[in-house]
Amino acid sequence: MSTFRFRAIEKAASRSAVKVEELGRKSLIFGDHVFNDKSMRQFLTPEAYQAVKNAQLGIKIDRRLADYIALGMKEWALSKGVTHYTHWFQPLTGTTAEKHDAFFETQFDGDPVEQFNGGQLVQQEPDASSFPNGGIRNTFEARGYTAWDPTSPAFIFGSTLCIPTVFISYTGEALDNKTPLLKAINAIDDAATEVARYFDKNVKKVTPTLGWEQEYFLVDAALAASRPDILTTGRTLLGHTAAKGQQLDDHYFGSIPTRVLNYMHDLENHCILLGIPVKTRHNEVAPNQFELAPIFEEINLAVDHNSLLMDVMKKVAEKHHFKVLFHEKPFKGVNGSGKHNNWSLATDTGINLLSPSKTPKSNLQFLTFFINTIKAVNDNEELLRSAIASASNDHRLGANEAPPAIVSVFIGQQLTKVLEELKEVTDGKLSPEEKTDLKLNVVGKIPDVLLDNTDRNRTSPFAFTGNKWEFRAVGSTANCAGPMTVLNTIVAKQLKEFKIEVDRLVEQDGLKKDEAIFNVLREYIKQSERILFEGDGYSKEWEEEAARRGLSNHKTTPEALKAKVYPESIAVFEEMQVMTKVEVEARYEIELEEYVKRIQIEGRVLGDIAKNHVIPTAIKYQNLVIENVKGLKEIFGEEEYREYAEEQMRMLKKISFHIAQVNTKVAEMVDQRKIANAVEDIEEQAKMYCHVVKPYFDIIRYHSDKLEMMVDNELWTLTKYRELLFTN
Repeated sequence: MSTFRFRAIEKAASRSAVKVEELGRKSLIFGDHVFNDKSMRQFLTPEAYQAVKNAQLGIKIDRRLADYIALGMKEWALSKGVTHYTHWFQPLTGTTAEKHDAFFETQFDGDPVEQFNGGQLVQQEPDASSFPNGGIRNTFEARGYTAWDPTSPAFIFGSTLCIPTVFISYTGEALDNKTPLLKAINAIDDAATEVARYFDKNVKKVTPTLGWEQEYFLVDAALAASRPDILTTGRTLLGHTAAKGQQLDDHYFGSIPTRVLNYMHDLENHCILLGIPVKTRHNEVAPNQFELAPIFEEINLAVDHNSLLMDVMKKVAEKHHFKVLFHEKPFKGVNGSGKHNNWSLATDTGINLLSPSKTPKSNLQFLTFFINTIKAVNDNEELLRSAIASASNDHRLGANEAPPAIVSVFIGQQLTKVLEELKEVTDGKLSPEEKTDLKLNVVGKIPDVLLDNTDRNRTSPFAFTGNKWEFRAVGSTANCAGPMTVLNTIVAKQLKEFKIEVDRLVEQDGLKKDEAIFNVLREYIKQSERILFEGDGYSKEWEEEAARRGLSNHKTTPEALKAKVYPESIAVFEEMQVMTKVEVEARYEIELEEYVKRIQIEGRVLGDIAKNHVIPTAIKYQNLVIENVKGLKEIFGEEEYREYAEEQMRMLKKISFHIAQVNTKVAEMVDQRKIANAVEDIEEQAKMYCHVVKPYFDIIRYHSDKLEMMVDNELWTLTKYRELLFTN
C-alpha cells in the first residue's frame, strides 16, 4: 500500500473518529467505505441492483447490466474522492495483490473524462508469470485473469476502489486462495442443505461462517529497526530470554497500555469504515502480545476481511511508531501467535446447525452435523494438518498453549458421555422404549449439557466450544482460505456420504428416517474414536498413544505437506469439484518452494548477524578483558596477578570458545546451504533445508545468546528481549 493511499484513509479515519466520538455510535458509520447494500440501492438502478444480488446466488450478469453496475460503482467511488480502481486479489503468496488504474481517460478529441465500464469491472489481465504458479504457467505464457467476485463487496482503501476478485490462469486453473474457497463453499452448501432438509424442508441454503481471532505482537518501531532479523524475517533469530517473561501471568487480559490502546482505537476506526466488524480486543498471554476478533461472518467475506485487516494493521502501526509482528513465534520462550478459526454452519432459516435447542428433533440435527464433522476430521487428519503447515508455524506448534502437530478433536467430558450412550444404539429398528430413552434421556438433555460445559483444552488443535468448532492450530500469518477450504471440502464430502448411507437404510432396509440417522451416527462414533482426545496434547504419553491409534505426527512442514498430494487427498478435492489434480500439485510445489526460501533467507540473515554483529562485538569485549588482565599483571607482577586474574582468564576462554563455535557453525551452515541449493528435486531440497541446514540455527543461537550474557551491555549492538518485550 502506498504512503499516499494510507494518508488518504488515515485522514478519512481521523474525520470519522471525531464523528464517532460526537455520536458515540460506531454503527452509524459502519461500512461507510464499502459498496454495500445501502450504497448499491442509492447508486444503482433497480435492474442493476437485482443483477448484483442474483450474481451473489451464482447467476451470470448480462454485459449491458455490468456497464450500469460499473457506472454506479464509479459514481459512488468518485463521491468519496477516489481516483483509481484495482482488482484486489489473493495470489498464492499468502498476501494480497493490486494493480491500480486511474479512472482518468482522454477521449479522441483530447477531452478528459472519468471512465469505468463493465469490462473493466468484471475482468482484468495481470501478469501471471510473476506470481507463484507451481509450474502451471511458463514464464513466456504470462497471461492470467482476475475476475470480479460479487459475493464480496467492493471497498475504498485510501483513494482507490478495491474490487475483490479471483485470479485464474489463461487455461482456467486457480492461481489464488479465493477460487478454491468459493468452490468449497458451494460444495458444503449443496451437501449440508440436503442433510439439513431431513429436519426442515424449508432449508434452501447453508452458509459456512467464520470468526477468526488475530493474535499479534507490537514492538516499538525504532527498536525493531535495530534488529535485522525482525525486519527481514519477522522474528528474532537470536536473543537471550528476558529475566521476566510471562511467568507471572500478569499480561493476559490485563490493563491495555495507553499507547497500545490508542493504536487499537485508531485501527478500529479504519476497520469500521471498511465494514470489518471488529468487536473484541485484549492483552494476550505474552508481553506485548495482543488479540483482535470480529463478529462471525460468511466465510468468504471473513477471509477477505482478515487479509485486509493485516494490511491495515501494518499501516496504522507505522503511524503509532509500532512494528506489528504476525510471525507465529517472534520470540523464543514465550507464547506464539495463532489465528483461531471458529467455524460453523448457518441455514437461510436462521439456524446454527452446530447449536442444539430444547427440542429433540433439533438436537438430532445438531448431533448429525457434530458427529459428521468429527468423522471428517478423523478420516482426513493428515490433510487438515497439511493445511496449517508453514515454516513459521513449525516454531509454534507444540508449546506455550499452541496445539501439537498431532490432529485430535476435543469435545469435553459431558459430550463424550453423550456419544458413548449413542454408540449403544440398537442396530436396526428401535423399539418404542429405545426411541423414548434416546429422545428424552440422551438427545433431549444436550442443551443442559452444553449450558454448563466449560471444558477447555488449549492443547487441542480442533475443539468444540459450545456452538462452533475452533480450529486452533491455524497460524497467525496464515490466509484463512487455505485451512477453511480443506475443512469445508472434507465436511462436504462426509455429509454427502452420510446422506447416501441414510437414504439406503430408509429405502432398502425399511428403517424410519430417525432410526436410519441414529444407526449411521452410531457407526461413525465407533469409526472416529481414535481422533477424540481430552488430555494433555503436550505429553509424551499422548505421542505414544496417538501412534498406537494410527494418528500422524508430522512435526515439520515438508512432512506435513506431503499429505496434500496423497491420491486420496486429490480424490477428495476432485470429487467435490474444489481443485483439480494439477491445481493441488501446483500448490504443493509452491508451498515447498516457499518453505525452502524462508529457511534460506533466515540462514542468510543469521549468518550476517553472527558475522557482522555478534562476533565483532564479542571480540571487542574480549580485547577489553585482555587489557584488564595485562593491567593486573603490571600492577601485581608476574607472581601474583594470576590469582587476581583467574576469573577473567576463565571468561576469556569461554568467550573464545563461543566465538569459535559461532564462526565454525556459520561456515558449516553456509556450506550445507550451498549443497542444498544444488538439489533440483524440490522435495529433497526442502528436506535438506529442514533436517540439515535448519538445525544449525539453534546451535548458532545458543552460542550467540551465551555471548550476549557475557558481553558488556553498552557494547552489544542488538536490542535485547527485555527492551523489545517491555517497551510500549
